[in-house]
Amino acid sequence: MLEFSKMDTISVKNLVKTYQVFKKEPGILGTFKSLVSRKYEKVKAVDDISFSIKEGELVGFIGPNGAGKTTTLKCLSGLLYPTSGEISVLNFKPWQRKRQFLTNISFVMGQKNQLWWDLPAIETFLLNKEIFEINDSQFKKTLGELVDLLDAKDILNIQVKRLSLGQRMKCELIAALIHLPKVLFLDEPTIGLDVVMQEKLREFVKSYNKNFHSTIILTSHYMEDVQNLAKRVIVINFGKIVFDGLLTELVKKKAPYKLISFMERNKDNFVKIKKLGKIIEQDFPKLTIRVSSKDSNRIASQILDNFTVEDLTIEEADIAEIIREVFEKSKK
Repeated sequence: MLEFSKMDTISVKNLVKTYQVFKKEPGILGTFKSLVSRKYEKVKAVDDISFSIKEGELVGFIGPNGAGKTTTLKCLSGLLYPTSGEISVLNFKPWQRKRQFLTNISFVMGQKNQLWWDLPAIETFLLNKEIFEINDSQFKKTLGELVDLLDAKDILNIQVKRLSLGQRMKCELIAALIHLPKVLFLDEPTIGLDVVMQEKLREFVKSYNKNFHSTIILTSHYMEDVQNLAKRVIVINFGKIVFDGLLTELVKKKAPYKLISFMERNKDNFVKIKKLGKIIEQDFPKLTIRVSSKDSNRIASQILDNFTVEDLTIEEADIAEIIREVFEKSKK
């Protein structure tokens, strides 16, 4: 049984969240029937999950669409009342939505916004200053630090509707963090952004976590986000946790192999090389084979010693592919 610890910023024990979903029969007849008698079925969005997160941790919370990620975050932030189970965030019960709790958390959703569309972003920051009762000196100091971290000085006084998606996301983060929350829920913060802006936001999240020692839960479909930011990952599928631990352990446990890629211009050698590992890609003169991690160096040396290959590289298994395999296995 999971016991809550005073050292844990977030503690979740046997959390269940069930929805009643209206089930209508197809066609016009089904529509008329639903007017007289409605049928519902219960769907478990979150199914008896337990975990804890310590102060200052940055944890990746990953899973496919409909896995229960956002529902869990909404329960942790107090937006949803759990069907059953226990939750403690900063020693508060989130659904009670006490002011002291709300002023110490923030929830950023990549597809939602809190900025006033027709006003400059600075107006939203000033509004949040009053809402969170931040004094002038603290507001100025925090705003300056966030603006510097995000390189957002030149966009504060521009109408939000005139900003690019990346610029708006910077301002969304400033608005969400102006009160320096101790716990930050990030739900797909880089969705829709270009590669350059994704990298900038990742660097910001990393710096914010380090500078303010905040506790962060990050959900993202971009494995680069998780791989670059989170040492620990919680993998959820069909409302259940299927893995909770270090990302390196997940790679080691679920993909105990490496990929060896090289150029071999003598086709006659392909048959011999194929015996050394499983063929992943074959596009003459390039060949990629999958081999056991413990044997990768030995096999690479064997290839270099016995064949006239070029540009040999040894790579770790692709994180996204590993996660997909975990999802597929959890269906069974």
